Amino acid sequence: MDRKLRIGIIQQANGNNVNENRVRLAEKIRKLASAGARLIVNQELHDSLYFCQTENVDLCNLAVNIPSETTDFYATLAKEAGVVLVTSLFERRAPGLYHNTAVVFEKDGSIAGKYRKMHIPDDPAYYEKFYFTPGDLGFEPIETSIGKLGVLVCWDQWYPEAARLMALKGAEILIYPTAIGWESSDTEDEKERQRQAWITVQRGHAIANGLPVVAVNRVGHEPDPSGQTNGILFWGSSFVAGPQGEFLFQAPDDRETETIVEIDIARSEQVRRWWPFLRDRRIDNYGGLTRRFLD
Repeated sequence: MDRKLRIGIIQQANGNNVNENRVRLAEKIRKLASAGARLIVNQELHDSLYFCQTENVDLCNLAVNIPSETTDFYATLAKEAGVVLVTSLFERRAPGLYHNTAVVFEKDGSIAGKYRKMHIPDDPAYYEKFYFTPGDLGFEPIETSIGKLGVLVCWDQWYPEAARLMALKGAEILIYPTAIGWESSDTEDEKERQRQAWITVQRGHAIANGLPVVAVNRVGHEPDPSGQTNGILFWGSSFVAGPQGEFLFQAPDDRETETIVEIDIARSEQVRRWWPFLRDRRIDNYGGLTRRFLD
């Protein structure tokens, strides 16, 4: 069975004007759609700068309701372009209660589903626990007209459990909107080790689950508003891997990129026949995975 899917990815460097960022994204989405993309994936928190470099309650004003004028904007865009659109928004659920949420729009403009980021980091320059409540929607693939999408977000990409649960629930593609980069004090060798680890772990998810992986990262330098650090240089390197971890596309680490990558969703079943990892799992002996640590 032939299930070819043309996927558009947008790796963008953002400024501090939300409307300008959205306008630039919209232009790229229209361009990719006109070139034949049926699914378009954006980077994490694509409307703004990555605001989690500091802890500032006023930055919660960036959060939007779902639905809202912001979701109306992307819904209209998805319908106009006739594409399934993966967005990444700062969700205002209630006063003082916020999530890092991926919202998927169907090609008719309706909301196909959303995923609230489950794993929330708290590291220097990535103070996400200050802003985001951990997700409570579980690891549920989102059903769309082009297939079941296993949408996860950034820090989730380091956890094989998240990818596995999406796969076990029928996800046909693993998708990771991302915001990750280098801290200026690290050596060049250390920076490259970190970037390669990020790539390798996600290719491992593709292999272990026999699924394509789409990882879309932001790019460019974003200053630290507090001036305490030199900011983050986001390393781009967005990529698409096939179900054996093979690169189908990899973007550069230093410039904006928008492109279309074709994948064959049907190929996953053949790969799983060669490598039947799901068949051979010893589910009767995995109970320890639900514990924090086995002393």
